[in-house]
Amino acid sequence: MSKRARSVFLVEDDDNIREMTLYALNSAGFKAEGFADSIAFRNALESASPSLVLLDIMLPGEDGVSILKRLKQSEKTRAIPVIMLTARGSEMDRIKGLDLGADDYVAKPFSVLEVIARIKAVLRRCGEEKFEEITIGAITLHADRRAVFAHQKEIALTYKEFELLKYMMSAKGAALTRNMLLERVWGFDYLGESRTVDMHIKSLRQKLGDAGNMIKTIRNVGYKIKE
Repeated sequence: MSKRARSVFLVEDDDNIREMTLYALNSAGFKAEGFADSIAFRNALESASPSLVLLDIMLPGEDGVSILKRLKQSEKTRAIPVIMLTARGSEMDRIKGLDLGADDYVAKPFSVLEVIARIKAVLRRCGEEKFEEITIGAITLHADRRAVFAHQKEIALTYKEFELLKYMMSAKGAALTRNMLLERVWGFDYLGESRTVDMHIKSLRQKLGDAGNMIKTIRNVGYKIKE
């Protein structure tokens, strides 16, 4: 029995790019649908939930960053992985998108083969983590519900704080360098500074209270979480 085709929603206002990408995705075995603006996309979400969203940043009306923010704030859509399509060189757009919860980004002009490879990688990663539950000491993380509890009290985390904690907990006490954390949580070609990791670690420790003491600093290396 063949697997059900995974669906991809593409939000892209350029007709040529949209049609070319949709053709490639459908040819690769995905069930792909395209939308020229946020209104059409939002209407489609009322009746369907895609496996992944390809989202252009530069759109007429509501831009891609605003759409992403709205997706991640809604309980109904926050778990849908999103890959941003950005203009080459728009570093701030990429950083903003990743911080808001985008799973990856592809710079224009792009190769459709690269897009397909990125989609498969994100879906594979999300599928592996979908039902994961991890407990270390007083901290319990539910990947499927995107919920974290410290001493049985739920802690509100940003998207990146959650991803950072999840990766550290899944490493089960291994020492992780700042570069490893940047690559895994922010993306392998993220151009930001390692200080981004330090700032998020500091925030995590504060929010977790006493349980935050389990996040250990490894001098000249990075961090690990250990009971």
